[in-house]
Amino acid sequence: MKFSKRLERFPDEIFASLNKKKLEMEKEGRKIYNLSVGTPDFETAPHIKNALIEAAKEQDNWKYSLRDTPEMLEAVCSYYKKRFDVDITPDMVCSCNGSQEGIGHIGLVLCDEGDTVLLPSPCYPVFIASANMAGAKPFYYPMTDEAGYLPRLSDIPEEVARQAVYMIVSLPSNPTGSVAKEGIYEEIITFAKKYDILIIHDNAYSDIIFDGEVGGSFLKHPGAKDVGVEFFSLSKSFNMTGARVSFCIGRKDVIAAFRKLREQIDFGMFYPIQKAAVAALTGPLDMVRKQCTDYEARRNELCGGLRKIGWDLPDSHGSMFVWAPVPKGFGDSFSFCMELMERTGVICTPGASFGPLGEGYIRMALVLEPEEIRKAVEAIDESGILR
Repeated sequence: MKFSKRLERFPDEIFASLNKKKLEMEKEGRKIYNLSVGTPDFETAPHIKNALIEAAKEQDNWKYSLRDTPEMLEAVCSYYKKRFDVDITPDMVCSCNGSQEGIGHIGLVLCDEGDTVLLPSPCYPVFIASANMAGAKPFYYPMTDEAGYLPRLSDIPEEVARQAVYMIVSLPSNPTGSVAKEGIYEEIITFAKKYDILIIHDNAYSDIIFDGEVGGSFLKHPGAKDVGVEFFSLSKSFNMTGARVSFCIGRKDVIAAFRKLREQIDFGMFYPIQKAAVAALTGPLDMVRKQCTDYEARRNELCGGLRKIGWDLPDSHGSMFVWAPVPKGFGDSFSFCMELMERTGVICTPGASFGPLGEGYIRMALVLEPEEIRKAVEAIDESGILR
């Protein structure tokens, strides 16, 4: 069997190797602390579950939906006004089966083979996969510790900017945990207008920001709707990862083109899931705020605990991840993660999975209760791996 050359653009999935090792250790009865995959462990709110259950009882809801219901589109618009003070209309919204799928496909909407796109590095892997699927050439703009893991537009050569079709921005950032600072979006909007670049903002973690900061929307900033779209997800804020509910929101012609592509490959979101989305978007947000406080407590336990035992790493400022340098004396990030797992039972993700500048770091997800995080830190300390 001969397979498409397109598949050669994608590296082997790193999580498969980690999971294989994890299963081997579990068979041996080893204690595991899995900080690798960013799947929330908080409970989905009862009113969201009940909306899905009640909708699933109606036989008509088991047919192809073929569209985003007006009720759901209006709920997105109302939520954006309530939560972000952003005015949008239903023709500025299109659903997708999670931001992973949406971002994965948007390159096919915007690019021809050989086009240039601007991606952060390190970045979430689907940003790279989307460019690869579209046959685009990524230019990685660095997100470095020295720059607070924020975009520094002066690092993008003018000849590259003139060729670029789109630029992905992700704040709060997965994997680095950096959050937007005052003026950064205005700089990006000015840059986009100057070079006729579309901005794609991944806003999956707007409700997980620490130290008194409040998350917002890229679309709130003047001119953003002219130059960009934003992916907004219900996965992390409302613990709906398995339901796969996300929205591409913003510039109308881009949304129309994105919808046209989706209509070729999808028959619409399952009606009961749309009902659950409406319940989430129109319901109370107190549990979302409480959850952010809980994530911050986990961040404090992990980062503070690791610093006490000699691992020099900064606090994450947002998202559900911590970005840590590989301790001195070790080789690449993958070999360190494998040794860490073998000696302590703590599973992390190698930074090499997140693009060219990810090597030398690892990502840890805040998906365990503080007590379990404390035990993971103790396991690392007792193993002597840092000494």
